[in-house]
Amino acid sequence: MFTADNMRFLLELSRTGRIADTARRLGVDQTTVSRKISRLEKDTGIRLFDRGTSGWQLTEAGRRLLPYAESVESTLLAALDETLSASSGSLTGTVRILTPDGFGAFVLVPGLGAVRAEHPDLFTELLTSTAHDVLTGRDFDIAVTLERPSPRSVVVRKLANYDLRLYASRQYLANQKKITSRDDLRKHTIIWYVDAFLDVEPLRILDALLPECRAHIQTNNITGHYQAVKHGIGIAPLPSYIGAFDDDLVPVLNDEFLAQRTYWLVVPRELTRLARVRAITDLLYSIVKNNPELRAAR
Repeated sequence: MFTADNMRFLLELSRTGRIADTARRLGVDQTTVSRKISRLEKDTGIRLFDRGTSGWQLTEAGRRLLPYAESVESTLLAALDETLSASSGSLTGTVRILTPDGFGAFVLVPGLGAVRAEHPDLFTELLTSTAHDVLTGRDFDIAVTLERPSPRSVVVRKLANYDLRLYASRQYLANQKKITSRDDLRKHTIIWYVDAFLDVEPLRILDALLPECRAHIQTNNITGHYQAVKHGIGIAPLPSYIGAFDDDLVPVLNDEFLAQRTYWLVVPRELTRLARVRAITDLLYSIVKNNPELRAAR
């Protein structure tokens, strides 16, 4: 019989791509997962998954069925969300948030106190990453990204615009000759991401703004850039929402080195009706609105 429960197994297997991971997430054994998928394929009369070396992948027919599975999940989650919230008087459950490391550590985390105070039974999980394919697993409730994803199964809105500027510490600049042009930077220690692992196009800025200038110190997260600059090791592009609030740091070359970038807010379409997801979304826009170095893009 074609059931909503079997659709739940299709949805989870499409997300994990592996029987074992799906079984673990649903709290069943692997045989149950296989049986549910086989039952669904028998009921529909079509093959819904191809199994390859990289795991289980939806067929074209499976992809056509996926939005209906997401709709079933969305309805059930919304009903549960409203019931629990009404009975407890505050929001409950967990919201998993995926963000670039700079935004997560320097903007979002300091603002989580407000939602914690209002909803003490709501749990938040923050994962930070600056990579091109962070959304492919769909293992998140809300994501903030530097690249605008395809809106096929997610709702995408602009969250904020921000500036990347060059910063150095006062200590570093006091011991160096005055920097008056980009050419002068060739004689200085530049700090940036690891070239081999930087696949996010909006952050590939050194070649454009500092041609033929290779970063001497490379680390794959912005907290490392900030710490290196703060300890007087060299000069790095930093978001102004980090550099402008540290009195030890000074902009270098002002507007001659300036990159304007955008953060996008991404929510899986089936989760947009959840009260706890809406609460965190509202929090993000409130944080942006109150930060003078972020320009609201709502």
